[in-house]
Amino acid sequence: MSIETLVAQYGLIALFAGAGLEGETVVVTGGVLAHRDLVPLWGAAAAAAGGSFMADQIFFALGRRYRDHPRVRRVMARPAFARALSTLERHPVGFILAFRFLYGLRTVSPIAIGTSQVPFGRFAALNAVAAIAWASLFTGLGYAFGEGIEELAGRFTPHLPTLLGVAAGVAAIALILRLILIRRAAGRSDTER
Repeated sequence: MSIETLVAQYGLIALFAGAGLEGETVVVTGGVLAHRDLVPLWGAAAAAAGGSFMADQIFFALGRRYRDHPRVRRVMARPAFARALSTLERHPVGFILAFRFLYGLRTVSPIAIGTSQVPFGRFAALNAVAAIAWASLFTGLGYAFGEGIEELAGRFTPHLPTLLGVAAGVAAIALILRLILIRRAAGRSDTER
């Protein structure tokens, strides 16, 4: 099975999942795939917006559900979290529309917003608008600069097993790093007791 066939079959599903889990790199790649006519441009943007929206809604719900948990309360007591919540309370619309464009805040912000008093409906509506804008921007960048991005990549034509091996290796490294960061954060929370 060729890479083009795989992308044609699973490309939009992968973009949906990748936009929710990873972010900009996947969405720009979706734009490049649209530039190559492997997926429709509107489909790449819609899948990216949907994946990002869904992930943020899940993180918001987790923040809302577990905001009274002792560990979350300890994190909320930190000065940086308090400043973020203060900014959110003063400028909720701007914060909700902007957080996904700020590197490093994409996953944490919906959880923080979930711990606040922002109503679910307001967050969902603003989150949808922001997800559409974000997905359109980054998919469009991938589409507009697709030729240049491909030129930078050279004439690399990946062999499917090699590509799958590299993807599995990158995923494993990312998972290990995430687990290390989670354990360090949990260790810091335990020492603050």
